Amino acid sequence: MSNETKETGSSFMEKLSTVIVDKRNLIFLLTIILLVFSAFSRNWVEVESDLTYYLPSDSETKQALDIMDEQFTTYGTAEVMVANITPEQAAALEPKIKEIKGVQSVDYDETTAHYNNLSALYSITFAYSEDDEACLDSLEAVKEYLSDYDLYVDTDLGNTQQETIDHEISVIMVYVAIVIVLVLLFTSETYGEVPVLILTFVVALVLNQGTNFLMGKISFISNSVTSILQLALSIDYAIIFCNRFKEEHRLLPLREAVIVSLSKSIPEIGASSLTTIGGLVAMLFMQFKLGPDMALCLIKSILFALLAAFIVMPGLLMLFGPLIDRTQHRSFVPKIPFVGKLDYATRYIIPIVFVVLAVIGYRLSSDCPYAYGYGLISAPKQNETQFAQQMIEDNFTSKNMLALIVPTGDYDKESAILDELGQYNEVDSTMGLTNIEALDGYMLADKLTPRQFAELAGLDYEAAQVVYAAYAAQHSEYGKLAGNLATYKVPLIDMFLFVCDQVDSGIVTLSDDQTQMLQDAEVQMNSAKAQLQGTDYDRMLIYLTLPESSDETYAFTDKILEIAEKYYPDENVYLAGESTNEYEFEKSFAVDNKVVSIVSVLVVMLVLLFTFNSAGMPVLLILVIQGCIWLNFSFPTITGKYIFFLGYLIVSSIQMGANIDYAIVIASRYQELKSKMHHRDAIVETLNFAFPTIITSGSILSICGFLIGSMTSEPVIAGIGESLGRGTVISIIMVMFALPQILLIGSGIVDKTSFSVPSITEKKSGHGKVSVNGMVRGNINGTVHGIMHATVEGDIDLNLISGSANEEQDDEED
Repeated sequence: MSNETKETGSSFMEKLSTVIVDKRNLIFLLTIILLVFSAFSRNWVEVESDLTYYLPSDSETKQALDIMDEQFTTYGTAEVMVANITPEQAAALEPKIKEIKGVQSVDYDETTAHYNNLSALYSITFAYSEDDEACLDSLEAVKEYLSDYDLYVDTDLGNTQQETIDHEISVIMVYVAIVIVLVLLFTSETYGEVPVLILTFVVALVLNQGTNFLMGKISFISNSVTSILQLALSIDYAIIFCNRFKEEHRLLPLREAVIVSLSKSIPEIGASSLTTIGGLVAMLFMQFKLGPDMALCLIKSILFALLAAFIVMPGLLMLFGPLIDRTQHRSFVPKIPFVGKLDYATRYIIPIVFVVLAVIGYRLSSDCPYAYGYGLISAPKQNETQFAQQMIEDNFTSKNMLALIVPTGDYDKESAILDELGQYNEVDSTMGLTNIEALDGYMLADKLTPRQFAELAGLDYEAAQVVYAAYAAQHSEYGKLAGNLATYKVPLIDMFLFVCDQVDSGIVTLSDDQTQMLQDAEVQMNSAKAQLQGTDYDRMLIYLTLPESSDETYAFTDKILEIAEKYYPDENVYLAGESTNEYEFEKSFAVDNKVVSIVSVLVVMLVLLFTFNSAGMPVLLILVIQGCIWLNFSFPTITGKYIFFLGYLIVSSIQMGANIDYAIVIASRYQELKSKMHHRDAIVETLNFAFPTIITSGSILSICGFLIGSMTSEPVIAGIGESLGRGTVISIIMVMFALPQILLIGSGIVDKTSFSVPSITEKKSGHGKVSVNGMVRGNINGTVHGIMHATVEGDIDLNLISGSANEEQDDEED
């Protein structure tokens, strides 16, 4: 039954491979059409630059951000620093900047908060919401007006970050392409295979980018690094297929060699890809939705790499076959028998050393300093925007602002909250409708009687009473009309805006001076209301003296919520800001870290379990790679350099899923050879066989990582690249100089925990009468393979898989 199944499977693969090879011209045509389509569709993808977009929908910070988007207007702002300027010049510039079209207000005074070290800092608020293109026009007008000065601008307007990252990644891709070509030239056996491999990569790359729009929206991290990681992670597939083709082509003509090699490569490469995909699957289970976003992008890229290798590459091999034959050369990759001999000689020492290192790595990586925001991390290079931000931070104290959101309608509670918060040293200042001064010492939310409002607005008392009566009637407060209207109190902001509506409708007539005063107040009040009052919620701004990133800050955010909930015990209150974003990241990371670690190990172990048909081998391989992960993330602890929490999750998943392929190559080859030769010779031969594959894939992945880490100004992406490059180098070293020793002393465990056909335990050969009882494979004046219960006379040469084979005494004399 098993033989029949095997033959049927092989026949199916060969038939499928034959169709792919013979229909290569149709495949080329379809591929070209898809490539042209992808060249346009790659520009359709929507890139999300805000990490808070990926917070769990039920998190408090996410809910707060959603409420603010729906109910409040956030005006565009910019911090503009003019350096090398006198106080007099700085003061003279303020009114000039206010006059620029689109500038709503300029916050500037002569305190050190705005003038320091011969530099002036203008906090500009524009008259448009931050997502309005008009803000950018006004910002450009400000830059143009101040172009003769030493100018530094810090703003979230526009998408300059994404434009900068795209440019940097394009440059990195050029370097990566050069590295890949050089590595392939060095590790290839024929120059003709290099264009085949590169074209296969390019097809997979472009098709993957061209289908990103199907995901709707992807993160700037996924958009930036997926293409580079795709080349590094999937390069093995094309190389495995190409090596298999060259092996078959030594005995078979071109077409037959491509068909046979493809039929053998599909299951082999498919199994290899499962470990990489398995490691990435773990990120799908993260609460922080950036993990699933990146996992889907990378899994999709690997699937396209498989598609390109299985569908497009066979046609390319047929096309470039003659060139491959003509451009053969000796291999530049040296044999490394000395490594195998060293590994064998140290087989009882290195495993102990590795266990010690792994334990130390586990302990140090447990103290890895994680960052949950940008305040503690940096990239090796700075772009223009980051340089401006740094200059402003060096000269002025940065502000840590939080937005407290409470149910609307109760100004007394809001005032009490702001008064209580103002008593804490951690609070620098607060702003809400209840403490913004409007006119003559009155706050926006102060409640005024008709007489107080008449005096403030310069109205006749009788006119003020008429307006108050109209306000009461409009708000169905008829009791006020029947009672004493003189004691009726209305919040200043509400009455002012009501009067403005009445004036605009022609119901109330004012003098020119009164109208101008009212219009000026209306602009301020509408702006304040748009920013601080929604239909269901009010917003209060709290400026802290604490840094954005610290445990003390995170703890104080809980205190703010505790104070607010005291006044609104049965209603929802929310807090949002950079500090709460980071606090939310920290809380999600505590769960995601465990989930990713456990799921990645389980998925990869499941794949390895069926790959090796042994319970022991997956444990050994995963322990080696997990040890490499611990060692990798010991470096931030040792150097004191913070790493963005997301980088740890992504790199550990990739390292577990991709780097374990190196261990699989060595383990599977050793398992194959150890029964045929001495274990010392087997490990030497194994490393000679595996080294070209490991050095090709590993060098490309590590170099890509280091290029990303050193050539981008985005700290999160730089951290991912640096950790990935360092982790790959550690994995290469460990699978070459520690895994072989572990396999040598652990092979007994692997054999004893095997659940497939038992491994060879004994070899029997000789002449005479032998009693055979068990499963055997070998020769008895012919070939025997099966279960025997017999006595054999003659020459035997058997591999005894199970059972026994004992020589018997000749009983002819009896």
